[in-house]
Order: sequence, then C-alpha cells, then structure tokens
Amino acid sequence: MACILYVASLFLSLTKFGIGQREVKIQEGPLYRAEGYPVSISCNVSGHQGPSTQDFQWSIYLPSAPTKEVQIISTKDAGFSYAVYAQRVQSKEIYIERLQGDSVLLHISKLQMKDAGEYECHTPNTDGKYFGSYSAKTNLTVIPDTLSATMPSQTLSKKEGEPLELTCETTKATAQHTHLSLTWYLMQEGGGSQATEIISLSKDFVLTPGSSYADRFVAGDVRLDKLGATSFRLSVGKLQPSDQGQVFCEATEWIQDPDETWTLITRKQTDQTALRIQPAARDFAVSITASSSPDEGKPLELVCLVVGRDGDPQLQGAWFLNGKEIAQTDAGGVLDLKRDYRDRASQGQLQVSKLSAQTFSLKIFSMGPEDVGTYSCEVAEVARTQTGSWQALQRKQSPGYWVQLREPAARSVTVSAEQRAVWEGEMLTLLCQAAGDMSALSVSWWLTPQDQSTPGFVAGMGQDGTVQLGVSSPGSAHHGNRRLEKVDWATFRLEIASAMVTDSGTYECRVSERLQNQAKSLQSTQKISVTVKSLKSSLRVNLMSRQPQVMLAHTFDLSCVVRADYSDLKLPFSVTWQFQPAGSGAFHRLIQIAHNGTVEWGDVLSQIHRKTKVSQSFFRSQLQIHDAAMEETGVYQCTVEVYDRDSVCTSGPARVSATSNLLMITVAFPGSKLSVNSSSQVKELSISSSTQIECAILSRSAGNLPLSIIWYFSSISASTTYLKILEMDQTNVVKYGDEFQTPQSKQKFYSEKVSQDLFLLNILSVEDSDQGHYHCAVEEWLLSTNGTWQKLERKTSGLTELKLRPTGSQVHVSKVSWTGNATEYGEAGFSCSLDSSGSTASLYSVTWYRGRGTATAATAAAVANATTATTTAIAGSQMLVHLQYDGLLQYGREGSRRLQHCYRSSPTDFVLKLHRVEMEDAGMYWCRVTEWQQQGHPGKWINQASGESQRMVLRVLRSEPTVSSRICSSGPLLHFLIVCPFVMLLLLATSFLCLYRKARKLSQLSLSAKKEKALWVGMRKPSLQKEAGEEGGGY
Repeated sequence: MACILYVASLFLSLTKFGIGQREVKIQEGPLYRAEGYPVSISCNVSGHQGPSTQDFQWSIYLPSAPTKEVQIISTKDAGFSYAVYAQRVQSKEIYIERLQGDSVLLHISKLQMKDAGEYECHTPNTDGKYFGSYSAKTNLTVIPDTLSATMPSQTLSKKEGEPLELTCETTKATAQHTHLSLTWYLMQEGGGSQATEIISLSKDFVLTPGSSYADRFVAGDVRLDKLGATSFRLSVGKLQPSDQGQVFCEATEWIQDPDETWTLITRKQTDQTALRIQPAARDFAVSITASSSPDEGKPLELVCLVVGRDGDPQLQGAWFLNGKEIAQTDAGGVLDLKRDYRDRASQGQLQVSKLSAQTFSLKIFSMGPEDVGTYSCEVAEVARTQTGSWQALQRKQSPGYWVQLREPAARSVTVSAEQRAVWEGEMLTLLCQAAGDMSALSVSWWLTPQDQSTPGFVAGMGQDGTVQLGVSSPGSAHHGNRRLEKVDWATFRLEIASAMVTDSGTYECRVSERLQNQAKSLQSTQKISVTVKSLKSSLRVNLMSRQPQVMLAHTFDLSCVVRADYSDLKLPFSVTWQFQPAGSGAFHRLIQIAHNGTVEWGDVLSQIHRKTKVSQSFFRSQLQIHDAAMEETGVYQCTVEVYDRDSVCTSGPARVSATSNLLMITVAFPGSKLSVNSSSQVKELSISSSTQIECAILSRSAGNLPLSIIWYFSSISASTTYLKILEMDQTNVVKYGDEFQTPQSKQKFYSEKVSQDLFLLNILSVEDSDQGHYHCAVEEWLLSTNGTWQKLERKTSGLTELKLRPTGSQVHVSKVSWTGNATEYGEAGFSCSLDSSGSTASLYSVTWYRGRGTATAATAAAVANATTATTTAIAGSQMLVHLQYDGLLQYGREGSRRLQHCYRSSPTDFVLKLHRVEMEDAGMYWCRVTEWQQQGHPGKWINQASGESQRMVLRVLRSEPTVSSRICSSGPLLHFLIVCPFVMLLLLATSFLCLYRKARKLSQLSLSAKKEKALWVGMRKPSLQKEAGEEGGGY
C-alpha cells in the first residue's frame, strides 16, 4: 500500500512539474559563518507566472522561538522589517542584491551571534492560483572568531645579499572542519597602500609566488616552510635593495559549504617588521663610444656604458667636454644642463638622456667647430638615505674620447628589388638605401630600357618630400601606377603597381645631399637590372572533352584548361565560350563568365542555360551540358582573358588573352530497338462489310518514346504506288492524306490505339475500290529540351492484302483504245460504254480520271498495245468528276464545273465533255463504272462490282493565230481597243461643244450689229426731211 501511495505521489508531482509550478530554492545549509564577518545567502524562484521581476521577503526563526517568524527585509515593502532589524536595514548593514528578476542575494555585512537561526525566503504569489512552493528555508550558525596571527613587531637592518627569516604563528579553535591559507606581503616605501605579494600557501596547500618574486622562487631564493601545526617561516636567501619595506603575514580561514564551495569566514594580519637594506658597493668600469667622426652639420651621438656591474644599481652620470661639465643625470632620471648648453637643448640641437639603467647618451644634432674636443663621462653609484637624498657609493670616469670633424665624402648607395623578375601586372618594388649619417637627402630614379642606351626619368623626391613623376612611360593610367615613398631618412621605395613589359631594363638610383655652407651637392648612384615577363608568352588554353561524340539526351562535359607559368599568382580571368553550329560559318557567344564572377548567356541556344552547370576554379572552367540536343552539334571554342589581381576593384582592362583549340562535338541519335510485325496476310471479306487491319509493335526503345503511325494503301490495279490514308503523329493528332480528304473517306477510314503496342485501321463498308494492299509505317520520336521533335527510327509492317469475295456481278466496260486530237480553246469529248446493260435492278455510277503529265505518241502506242487495261495505272491520277447512281454530280476541283460536263447519254453510255481545252489538258483519261443494287428494307444501295475503261489519250494542238485570237491573247492591245473608242468619243464631244459655243457667240454679235444699224437709219430720215423743207421755203 505504501508503495502505491509513493507511486501516486510521484506521478502527481511529475504532473505538476509538467504543467509549470512555482518553485523557490534557497542556498543549501547548514551554513557556518564567523562573528563580525559578512554573509551572503542566495535565493531564486522558477516556474512562476506574471511579471518577470519577482519580489522576495526574508524572515528568520530564532532558536529561542523556532515557530515565531521575525521579518527582516523585503523588496516589496519598505516597512516589512521588525524593529529589531529596522536600524540595521536602514544603515545598509543588511540589504538585498538583485542578480536577476527572479534571483537575489541577502547580504549581512557584519554578523552578530544573535543572527543565528533558520532563514526563510518567501515570494509573494503573482500566479492566477496557488500552485507549487512559495518559500524555502536554510540554517545559519554564527560561530566565534578564534583565528589569530602573530609576529613580533621589529626593525631589521640588513645588507644586500644577506639572508632573512621571519616566522608567523597562527592558531584557530573552530569546532567545524576548516582550512587555513597564509600569505606574506611587502609594503614598500613610497608604494602607497598597495602591498606586494611575496609568497602564499593556499587552503589546498599549494605554494604560489608573487609576480615580482616568481624568478627568485624558481631559483630557490624565496621559500615558505610550515613548522609544526601553527608556524610558517618566510626565508629569503639573498636580500636585494628592492626588498626594503614593511613585511607582514596574513592568515585566512576557509570553510566548505554543503554545495562543496569554499568560503572565507575569518582573516587576520600580523604586526609589521621594518626591513632596512644597505646596498652593497661593486666595482665597475665606464667606457664611451661613438659611431664615427661626424661631418660638419651632421649629428653625433656619444654613448656612456657601465660594464662589470651586475644587478640593478642606482646610477647617475655626468658629461664633460675638455674637462668642463656639460650635463648631469641623477639616478631618478632628472637632467641638469649647464648654462651654455641649456639654450641649445631648448632649440632641439642637443639631447641628453638615460637609455637604460647602465647606459647614458649625449646627442648633438648638428656638429660645429665649437663641438670639437675630448669628451668623457663620469658615473656614480648611489643609494637613497633615510632622509630620501642620494648617497654616492663610488665614482668612475671614462677615458677621454677625441671628436673632430671630417671632410665630406659621397655616400654609398645600395639598390635592391623584392623580385628582380616579375610577371606583367604584378607590383615591382625597388629599394634605394643610402649609408652614412642622417641627413636631408633627395633621390631620383632613372630607367634605361633593354633596347635603348639613354636613360629616362621615372620619379624623384626632393629634400622637402616633393614627389615628381616622369613621363617616360606612355599612358596616363600607367603614370598613376607609380609611387615613390620615403621609408626612413635614408631609404626610398619605388613601386610600380601594375608593371608592364616596357618597364624592363636597368634602374638607376641617384641620391643627392647639399651640405651646409657649401654650394655644390654630393651625389651617389647605384644600378639594378629588372625583367618584367610577359603574361602572354606562357599562356596556353586547351579545350577538351571526354565525350566528343554524345548520344542524344545524354550529358557531356567541356573543360577549358588554362596553363601558365604564373599559375601560383592566381590572377583573375574571364572565360568566353563560343559555339559554331554545324553547317554555319560563324561563331556565336554561348556564355561568358567574367573575372568578377558575373555570368552572361548568349542567344545562340535559347534553352542551354536551363540545362548547363557552370563551374570555375583557378585556371579551369567547365561546362556540363545535360540532355544533349541535335542543335548542339558543332564546334566549340573558349577564349580566356587574364586580368590584374586588383582588377575586380579597379575595373581595369584585360592584360592578355588566348583562344583554345577547336573542339567538334557530335550529338548522335541513340540506338533504337523499334521492331514491327513484318509478316504479310490476306483478308477476304464480303462487300460492304467492315474490317480492321493490325499494326503490331514487337519491341520499343527504353522509355516508351512517342510513336507516330502512318497507314498506306495501294490499289490492286496499281503497281507500286502507295497512297497515305492517314497519320496519327507522336502527339496523337490525326491527319488524312491528300487523296482521302473527302468527308466520305474520313468516315470510312479511322485509326484506333488499342494499347501501347497495338494500333488498328478501321475500314467501314468495304467497296470494290478498297481492294489492295495495306501496311503501316511506325516512327519513333524523341522530344528535345528546346521543344523540337527528333525522329530516331522508322519501321514498316508487312502487307495486308484486302480482297472481296465474288458477288456474281461483273461490270464490263468497253476496252476500245482511243486517241484523239483537240484544238486549243476548242472542245473535246470522251465516251465510256458498257458492253451489256446488266440487271434491271442495278444502277450505275461513273467516275472520270485524268493521269498527270503530257501525252505523247509513245505513251499512246503503249496504251493501245496493252492487253489488259486494268493492269495499268498512272501514278498521281486526278479525279475529275463523279456522277452518282442517283444523278448527283461531284467535281474533283473547284472551278471546273463550267469547263467540264458529265452526263449519261443512255443507260449504258457515259460522256465527258471538256469546254475550252487548254494545252495542259493533254493526257490520259479513263472512267470507272460501279454497279449498285438495293438490299434490305428500307433499301440500302450496295456496291456490287466495278470496272475501268481503257486509257484514252488526248492531244491538244495549238490553234492558228487570227486577228481576234491575237487581240484576245494580248492584254495591253485588248485594253487599248476597248479604251480608245471612249477616248475618241470624248474628244469629239468636247470639239462639238466648243464649236457650238463659238457659233452661238457669233450669232449674238451679228444680231447686235443689225440692231445698231437699224437705229442709225431711223434717226437719219427725220433730219433729211427737215433739210428738204428748208430748201423749198427759200425758193
């Protein structure tokens, strides 16, 4: 039963944890801490809801009242503390440090004995409901501080090199299991409050020296020994002046908490021992050195070196010229210059320094006549007294060193190159270095090409750093590739960033300097030969393929391999693939892989980018073309262009280029396994019945490639000519042949696909004209990736002969040979007669044919001598007109209705008339007569038998040209004769109209004149009468 309850409780607890319950964890106890020392207790909460920052409340249950909660501090309520802890909380002796939103530390800076008890960490509820634990407890025990560390306070005076031993006594009376660690310290004078660690023994009994005493510890000069249970002795074999100061030891007590971490609980320091060390005096020697006698205006540096003195002594030095003191440097590095040299030092002409503990330097930057003489230096070893001043232990003076100015001489110059032979496009670096004392120099570089003798200016730099570039190298771009730099005062570097072949030759460096108070300059030269190798000279490109002959739809590789002697340079290059299709005379760009990684496809093969994998590495480019197509047959070629190393950033042009060999790739059809049943058979069936002709596939290529099925027919009366009935192509589209385009033919013949390997040709209502040989042609096709179909194979089946069973009826058409002539533009007639009228229940239809071609006398003779008309047929015959048994006419060609006329002149005679015969109408004509009888009810007319007539030859003779025929045959003349009368009539009408208008105008003028004359006569008569009367009155 207990086991069942345990399992149930365990399952319940797992279920709670699975859904996320609150859990408060506190640092595991019991914890032991010493009175007067700090303590820190951790607490965290997990699985809570609500805000991420949780509040914490700390309480204690004292041993005197284990059930009474005494509140200490809270992150939520400032008034949470009881009075007994409120003062310590306000003074920050007790406080909470938040590590994270759900984790804190309780700190008590100085433990009291009354702080012992059971501490509880409580988190107020922020969840929707109470679920889990909201507090946790741990025990804290406060123990007395029993640790002590003692060493008598004393002052020791020692000499350098003497030994030292100091003992530190430590005791503890802690009831719990604790460990001690002990450390010796040195507090140096003037070192502030920071003590230097000498050596320590850790709680794990590991000896560790301080960083300043590590070497002496390894050498055994510094030791720490444990004497018994409570004594620790510090031993120093040979004291050094740096050991002077206050020495003390510190003991620390450690305890291990339940979480197996060690925590400091107490710490004590002993009284200090004052250690005074008197440095020991040692003999040493002083020497003075200089590089060489300087030139006037050049710098001079004198070095005073102390030799034979080990250790790190305190030294001060003084410089003398001709026995007179120049400057002094004390042990602390403080400089004291005499009056005459103080101004020169402030102007930067003089420098006195202490290079190291035993090395002093005097540097004069510009030598003059006043600086000539005997130099010496004096070194004194000193020690600091109790008052802080320096006490001289001993003094040494160097021998005199005579300095005089020398006459100026030309400098030696060395010229070097990082590489005396570089590749084109690489950087050419030349160094020109001048020897001698430091001075202001100017430099110029000159180049003498390999095929010339006159040097050309390349670049130069003046003393002030001004750079001037020459113009000897052509091109502004190359001008910018050159750079002249000053590495230091004596070294000049010429760089040609992208060298060219024309940069080969002999380079000369000319170094010049101008001396003070002198008019002329000193010049030094040096030469070096440099070769710039051409990239093109070793560039070779080879195009290869493992499959120069590839099967259709397979994969082939093309590798463009670049070989060059500078392959280790890893220069960027571009590759342009070119393709010349088979039968073409020009190359087209297939793809270009630029040196910066961009890829650009050409348009010669539109689909190739979808099936081509491009890979490129240093000096190799490869194309892997999948699903090869026939149009990819041709010649391939690759062109490589090599660029400079930094051309990706500068977009510079290609340095060199090379073209590979031509490679022919042939794409061939794969081998086909197509096989068709080639056995022949004969089918005999009744007229007007239906039948099926099989086309069986025996084997196919892998992948079930699409097939096209073509059905052919050859009439019994034909020799070898086969007519295409229909074709079902590889996309299952059915197309009928030219001779089977009529609706009746499309209803009679249709194709059927029974399975992947069986196809049928259905023939409905077999007639006498359907007799003959049938066969199928099977073609296997492959669809390429560009959408074009490729025919792989064509196989033909065996022949199926179709025969009709005899019906008892026969149609006997007259076999009389006929050859006739017709005149061009005239008429011609043909007659087709039956030898017997046949059954009265029969009706007849007739079809007229014409053989293509021109009839000749030889053809006519051949037809006339033929024994059986039905055994001869003309290939490419044309149906002219069909007269059905019910009298309905069907013409074979549109527009022939007005030129042809077919009718039945009697029940057994049929006539074909041709109107307006032309020269191309010449040829052979014949008719086919078919007998029809009605069967069943309602009656259906059935084809019983048929027969053909003998071939009739028509020859067309050209007509004699007449005036009317010439006019009609000439279009322009005919148009002229039609238009001309109308033009003449129009001109005549216009002339008559003009004459009419003129005549009318003349008549009007004549009438007007008559009227004026009559008026004048009427006025004349009265005046005459008046004159006559006057005369009579006078007599």
